Amino acid sequence: MTAKVVVLGQGHVGLPLAVAAAENGYGVIGYDSDPERVRTLAGGLSPIPDVTSARLTGLLHAGRYRATDNPDELSGFDIAVITVPTPLNADRLPDLGHVRAAATEVGRRLRPGCLVILESTSYPGTTEEVVAPILRAESGLEPGADFALGFSPERIDPGNVTWTIESTPKVVSGVDAESLARTRDFYGGFLTEIVAAGTPRVAELAKVFENTFRQVNIALVNELAVHADRLGIDVWQALEVAGTKPFGFMKFLPGPGVGGHCLPIDPVYLYWKVAEETGRPFRMVELADRINAEMPDYVVSRIERGLDARGIALSGARILAVGLAYKPNVADVRCSPALEVCRRLVAAGAEVRYADALIAEKPELSGLARGEVTAEDLAASDAVVILTDHDYVDYDLVADHAPYVLDTRRRLPGRPRVELL
Repeated sequence: MTAKVVVLGQGHVGLPLAVAAAENGYGVIGYDSDPERVRTLAGGLSPIPDVTSARLTGLLHAGRYRATDNPDELSGFDIAVITVPTPLNADRLPDLGHVRAAATEVGRRLRPGCLVILESTSYPGTTEEVVAPILRAESGLEPGADFALGFSPERIDPGNVTWTIESTPKVVSGVDAESLARTRDFYGGFLTEIVAAGTPRVAELAKVFENTFRQVNIALVNELAVHADRLGIDVWQALEVAGTKPFGFMKFLPGPGVGGHCLPIDPVYLYWKVAEETGRPFRMVELADRINAEMPDYVVSRIERGLDARGIALSGARILAVGLAYKPNVADVRCSPALEVCRRLVAAGAEVRYADALIAEKPELSGLARGEVTAEDLAASDAVVILTDHDYVDYDLVADHAPYVLDTRRRLPGRPRVELL
């Protein structure tokens, strides 16, 4: 293969894609606007769990992959893939600033015959209503006539060793038949299974719905947990029993909220687009978003109740938070509900320490002191709250030495001094 591939965005989505393409013969330029990330990658150090530093170093030495923050190095590409973030703004509305900026850089260097693919998760219509006009304006070329344009939503689950970028079915779409065929051919060269969607809008809707499905069902079980507690029923046992049904049921588990890029953000893109285009609310999705956003406050209320039963005020209480990442066994605090719980505890006057050996010091953790899961730190706490259940933690040690534990992940069922969410 001699095609030059550029992947814009070298985070949890873009870096695994760039590495997979490079390992299968493409010459890949990994572009990122963050100079520090580029320096890290150029030094052969991978900042994400799904790509080992050894794999990255091998590709660097072979000349198959190069990281850059210089957009001029995108020139001469044959295939450009946009994998930049799609966050929410301060008003919790879709922010496509990164997509627009990436499309502008691509458009300035677009030539006839190129293939451009958007992977960033967004609302239905983004490829044709946002990206295509920018590419057209910057290049003077027509998508579907002068160059191919596709949408292929990412399905990255950080830390999942079973369903990797290579093994997870890859959805592809294009603005016309030729764009679809070229997008399918590109990914089909190094991924296991390709699934064609009829149009980019279909693929975009499918992607945001995948995560909305999880958001809604997690909200349902989270609200169930709140009401089961008030009814005096063990929700975890009820879910175990319900989970024995072999048809018509999928078990979701409660927790302190939802985190990562997908669940707190993608459903907002969907219900915003529905309201914007139809004038009608997507009521269930909006409600699920609110329910999950309220869970950190509920966790704090449960900690306060547990402390009060022991004659201890929340203000001034010493609390050890076990786990800060948004999911187990990863070093990722993006939109982490565990972090939100800690912030609310600090706001209530508690003295909070966090124990998460996977998390390095980060600016967003300012105001939180580090602790450890040791007999001494556990015993010195008024309360321990298990927020993210990393496998490395010695949970028996927690049960043996903590004076009171709120376990939001059911790691210590039936143990004395332990309450389950």
